[in-house]
Amino acid sequence: MSPVWRLPFLGSSVAVPVHGLFVALGVLAATVVFTYEARRRGAVNDQSLVAVAGALIGGAIGMRLSGWIRHLDFEANPNLAQAWQFGSKSILGGLLGAYLGVLIAKRIGGYRGKTGDLFAPAVALGMAVGRIGCHLTEAPGRPTDLPWGIHAAVSTPECPGCLVGQAMHPSFLYEVVFQLTAFVVLLALRSRITRPGELFVLYVAAYALFRFFVEFFRANETVWANLTRPQWFLLPTMVILGVRLWYGHRHGYYRPSARDQEVRV
Repeated sequence: MSPVWRLPFLGSSVAVPVHGLFVALGVLAATVVFTYEARRRGAVNDQSLVAVAGALIGGAIGMRLSGWIRHLDFEANPNLAQAWQFGSKSILGGLLGAYLGVLIAKRIGGYRGKTGDLFAPAVALGMAVGRIGCHLTEAPGRPTDLPWGIHAAVSTPECPGCLVGQAMHPSFLYEVVFQLTAFVVLLALRSRITRPGELFVLYVAAYALFRFFVEFFRANETVWANLTRPQWFLLPTMVILGVRLWYGHRHGYYRPSARDQEVRV
């Protein structure tokens, strides 16, 4: 059962799931940033609202069903109903679901404009907030002798290090730092990279690379060749993103705009 906080309410107390609370705060933070960016870019319209709805619905479905295919032996996987009820709630599944949800929503609404640049800084800040909940409720990482190793706030049979009190990598805090850094960098780049959609591509590529390497410090189960399921998912993803970045670089997508060059002169 997920840890809960008991918060005072009308003279009594209400049990609030810690993880769910920070996920909700992350969604709220992302919504605020998205709205601000949409207004700044003059993109507040029905189409952008449809894209947000698609992201929220797709992300929720992706998170719930992310544990549907976990084994090469399909008989060992849960059915859709079981995956929905007891889904692993993977953030990678949520991001993939959100991306597909936006594409489907835009197709249904007949909107062909790019909305990724509105989502990039919003997702980065939302992820930073949401990962605080993961840090407080989940096994942090693999054992370490480094001075910043932490002891788990939870103790589960799936985490042997938690049971014996070993110091472990604060892997979720690593991600909080990455996401906050990405948020600041994206805000700095938004006026320099003016080609629609490229800010989102850069963020996704950076996160995929970071997530692949931080998996070596997380407590996720390795399944083959000492790599975890997220790493096997990320390997082909990084190849595709690498080709996409190379294409963008060759076509000058990431060069400063003419306006920036004039300012520098």
